[in-house]
Amino acid sequence: MTERLAVIGDPVGHSLSPQIHMTWIDTMGLKASYESIRVPAGETAAALEDFARKKFRGLNVTLPHKQAVLKSVAEMSDAVKAIGAANTLSRLKDGGWRADNTDAPGLMAALARVGIQSVSGKKVLVLGAGGAARAALYALDKAGADLVVLNRTPDKAGAVIADCCAQQHRFGPLDDLALHAEKADLMINTTSAGHTGYHFELPPGKGRTFFDMSYGAPARAQLEHAREAGWEAADGLPMLVCQAAESFRIWFGGELPDIELALEACRETLKLHG
Repeated sequence: MTERLAVIGDPVGHSLSPQIHMTWIDTMGLKASYESIRVPAGETAAALEDFARKKFRGLNVTLPHKQAVLKSVAEMSDAVKAIGAANTLSRLKDGGWRADNTDAPGLMAALARVGIQSVSGKKVLVLGAGGAARAALYALDKAGADLVVLNRTPDKAGAVIADCCAQQHRFGPLDDLALHAEKADLMINTTSAGHTGYHFELPPGKGRTFFDMSYGAPARAQLEHAREAGWEAADGLPMLVCQAAESFRIWFGGELPDIELALEACRETLKLHG
């Protein structure tokens, strides 16, 4: 029997997840399929019941369902409980769903790829306090980072820290970026500002790392500016592939699939489609 997998969201047609997972499925000769399925907001619960009836083995979850799915799962990992969102669902033997969040280990694996093996004791400046920030803050806090979170609405940054972090951290408005960036060992942009063509003005990087969770066209202007300012700039595509690899291992077990193979396939796709 062919195992069925999918990514659900709205919109979801742009997702690289089918290409990533089918690269691994085809290479490993697995009897499985992976597709993208649009599920409109408000239809999460009904969709999960339908996927269970159709015996889908697992689902990746993107906006706007990462929090909504939690109302319909039978089990959830400790990370999901702390982050308040899931991006990976696995069908249990009784037909229910288990929720996991692989964004946190995906971020840490992506940072390791650019030479940041540990953030313990390092000052990490995080821009944004939306959905993408939650898993990042959970992972960085757990790894011992000294965090500063800047957001357009500072109170929201404080609330997200309280939700996702075991330790207390500083927060403030985005207008304080230059002040905090001077002392940061690492800067991470979790905002979607690049999707509107906007980029943050950065002070001299002096060889420090600027990591943008976006990739492709939305990240281009910010990364170019960061490099011009002397930062070692990296996009979020490796994080996407690394979190996908963690999902794949949850579903199929064994070792992590070939990160480089899927990453190269995605890079080629982005070259073709901008």
